[in-house]
Amino acid sequence: MAAQFNFSKETPPDSMFSDIQTLNKFHDDQFSQLVEFVFLFLIEPTKSERLVNQLEEFASENGVGPGPLKNVFKSLLVIPNSALKKSLSPTHVQEDLVNLGLSEEKANTFIEQWKTNLALLSRSALGQTLMVNQLVDMEWKFGVTASSSELDKVGNTFLQLKMVINTGNGTKNTYMELSLPQFYSFLHEMEKARASLEYLS
Repeated sequence: MAAQFNFSKETPPDSMFSDIQTLNKFHDDQFSQLVEFVFLFLIEPTKSERLVNQLEEFASENGVGPGPLKNVFKSLLVIPNSALKKSLSPTHVQEDLVNLGLSEEKANTFIEQWKTNLALLSRSALGQTLMVNQLVDMEWKFGVTASSSELDKVGNTFLQLKMVINTGNGTKNTYMELSLPQFYSFLHEMEKARASLEYLS
């Protein structure tokens, strides 16, 4: 039976499986560098010129064809980009990467960077959402991790955020799960955004 994917309703094309499995051939430091490029671009999507330069430099330094590298990178980028829109958990993202054929070790590397960048990624995604949609309401509730495969995570406080967005065709609920430090960082950024809007108006 074919694996179900969280980031996509449909089974991804064969080319995507092939691209993701190609990543297993990269050394750990090379893979980490590519993942870093993915998150830098997701955080600052307007910096496309910087991304092109980074990929060209990477291809030149590592003896990789720029064309195939671009395809592999685009396939890798689809997953976190879709995951942010669907507010997927790190576990779901990791599951999808492994089901696409990425090794457990490399999937772990990706998820560690995902967790590290989550507050910035969420802020960037929210910023893009709010550029075209109006925030109607926001509410949050706290929770405590009762069980986890990682012992040090048990007892950690997390926060579930619900935002009601006016899309122009009605309202839509968007959900996010953040750790406490990520939430405080998020609130700080929201305050800065509000101050900027007040200044501009």
